Amino acid sequence: MLQIAVVPVTEYQQNCSIVYDDQTKNAVVVDPGGEVEKIAAAVEELGVKVEAVWLTHGHLDHAGGAEAAKAQFGVQIIGPHQDDKMLLDNIEMISAGYGLSGMFNASPDQWLEEGDSLSVGEYEFEVRHCPGHAPGHVVFVNHSRKIILMGDVLFKGSIGRTDLPGGDHQQLLDSIAHKIMTLDDDYQFVCGHSAPSTVGAERSTNPYLQ
Repeated sequence: MLQIAVVPVTEYQQNCSIVYDDQTKNAVVVDPGGEVEKIAAAVEELGVKVEAVWLTHGHLDHAGGAEAAKAQFGVQIIGPHQDDKMLLDNIEMISAGYGLSGMFNASPDQWLEEGDSLSVGEYEFEVRHCPGHAPGHVVFVNHSRKIILMGDVLFKGSIGRTDLPGGDHQQLLDSIAHKIMTLDDDYQFVCGHSAPSTVGAERSTNPYLQ
């Protein structure tokens, strides 16, 4: 079965996800925002083999540890969409402005496009480009288990902020409407911060979507 272990990292309590197939023990690390030693300890405890680092978008709290994770596990960085290159190129400068250390610029080995497909063990994920919170934001959708790795597009009771460089409120609402709300109510999602939810719960109760 497809499993997800969430490891909150950094002072932003960003949800880094270790996504793995419990039969093959193949895994990916999604959005390592920092504290890679904490992520590595969780990987060791789970007894899984990390095959790649996936990024939903280029903000420092999601990608600041990507290069360290790449080195730690000896894998490639995959994603996000190329429109986030500017964010990834400036992680060090932006984090220094916040007084943060240990976060590094990231250079993906593979950019992603709408409709691309990635896999973890036997489980395939569809890539959907969802700009608005960040220009190159993508989400990863597994249809067989009805699971979404959401990043900061949609939250339980909220949506991603759009006041950062490259943010666009209407574009985010359009992304949610056309790329997320077209899925069935029983799709569950893990978001970039705080608790998980379902498409149906947000469709009926999220104040930003009413």
